[in-house]
Amino acid sequence: MENKIIARTLRLLSQLMELHDVNPFKVRSMSNAARKIDKFPQTISSLNPDELEKIEGIGKSTAGKVVELIETGKISELEDLRAETPEGIIELLSIKGLGPKKLQILWKQLGIDNAGELYYACNENRLVEAKGFGIKTQEEIKKLLEFTMNNQGKFHYSAAAAFGLELENWLCGQAALKQLSPTGEFRRRSEVLTCVEFLVSAAGGETLLAERLFTSGLFRETPPGLDGQTWTGYSLSGMKVCIHFVPEEEFPYRLLCSTGSNVHLEQLRQVNSLENYRTAASEQEIYQGLGLNYIVPELREGLQEVSWSASRQLPRLVEYEDLKGCLHNHTTYSDGIHTLEEMALQCIQNGYDYLGVCDHSRSAFYAGGLSEERVKQQQTEIDLLNSKLAPFRIFKGIESDILYDGSLDYNDEILASFDFVVASVHSQLKMTEEKATSRLISAIENPYTTILGHPTGRLLLGRQGYYIDHEKVIDACAANQVVIELNSNPLRLDLDWRWIQYALQKQVMIAINPDAHRKEGLKDMQYGVLAARKGGLPKSACFNALTLEQAATWFKLKREKAIK
Repeated sequence: MENKIIARTLRLLSQLMELHDVNPFKVRSMSNAARKIDKFPQTISSLNPDELEKIEGIGKSTAGKVVELIETGKISELEDLRAETPEGIIELLSIKGLGPKKLQILWKQLGIDNAGELYYACNENRLVEAKGFGIKTQEEIKKLLEFTMNNQGKFHYSAAAAFGLELENWLCGQAALKQLSPTGEFRRRSEVLTCVEFLVSAAGGETLLAERLFTSGLFRETPPGLDGQTWTGYSLSGMKVCIHFVPEEEFPYRLLCSTGSNVHLEQLRQVNSLENYRTAASEQEIYQGLGLNYIVPELREGLQEVSWSASRQLPRLVEYEDLKGCLHNHTTYSDGIHTLEEMALQCIQNGYDYLGVCDHSRSAFYAGGLSEERVKQQQTEIDLLNSKLAPFRIFKGIESDILYDGSLDYNDEILASFDFVVASVHSQLKMTEEKATSRLISAIENPYTTILGHPTGRLLLGRQGYYIDHEKVIDACAANQVVIELNSNPLRLDLDWRWIQYALQKQVMIAINPDAHRKEGLKDMQYGVLAARKGGLPKSACFNALTLEQAATWFKLKREKAIK
């Protein structure tokens, strides 16, 4: 059992305990244990009870619950509390911003026990009747509910990719299969999906293959039969899956028509009728027949790709293999799981030439932000590791909080000690667009800011992010030679890829950064590359496609200019 599953279960237990007025000490203890396990570097399920008890923040009682969960798949105390709690309240607990204290009042005082009733109550202005609630809080809750409802049935590409690979491997093992390809938004690598789609040619074996899908063990619900030539089911985690059966001779044509967005396909039809290419041998042949160069699936969104192709100006998109270094990573110095050396060794194993360490700055106390003394301690260790691991290099960085007035953590003397500074907003996120924009621009204009981190603070399917005037922010980066981060965490992917072209027009470079808090997080670079490709990012505009020497020179010149 993965640590995250254990941590998630203990977190729910702590929430239900708080909801039902269990001793606050026990609630706090369970919540702390969930955080500890989530960030624990070893696999918790591999430890024996005695080893579990010795972990700081766990103890004998919690260790017993963890063992029970691992051995039986459930915790009896949690099951008892679930039985006393309406399912709708448990679902509401998953919405960020709606904690047990608020829900307890809504449930016990107003009799609201599900999302539908809560949304209706917001519209009827009923929440203002409850103690501790006002118009402002009511509006915030309404917005949270609307955001959640608008994202129902959607999931992150990273989750789809993992399941899609499993399904593809299963399909490839079926004798009836002739041709197979992902299609739709899944093939376009959209950051958020509503369906995992495959195109299949089965040469008359469609019914047999559909029956085998029914018994494959990959799906949680009894799937219906074929609806025309499409089979639909739901994965064990609830992802919608569609498998479209098509004639073998029409496979390339159907693949092209099912992959591109509606706008992309309409642009192609304006060139010539796609019906003329029903029996084409490949997608390349269809594009060639339209007088176009082949357009990779990621770009088929209906933006500029058709005009680029027609004028032979399709960019040479960045590829994972182009990346030479990995910037913006966290270690045990702040809230990371692995040590500085462990992160560096993993980067070397992953084929990188350099690592940028950016632990949190002092204002991020909740994440173990570094005091000035800890900064110096880390920089000393970096010097020692650089001698030990050469020619690999660790760059001395910091993820400096952008304070409410747009200033950065630390004085100029400390900022000047870093090779580079990633400036990011982590607190006081409720701002007007004007305030958020001016706050970012103030930070960008700080001469020590090297990279603007996750510009909107969004969490895909979790948090809207603050609104900013992207053009003004990108213009400021251009004026101050500041790189913009495309945060590769699949829950962020921020900067949104739709703004990459404007950044390129302004000659602003993009850094594909994993924001890794553990060794495994370094793999998230792949999602950043996919998003960058959707935005048409070429290797030449990707900052960490620079060689070690080029990156070091860039940092040095930027720093020297700031000191002057």
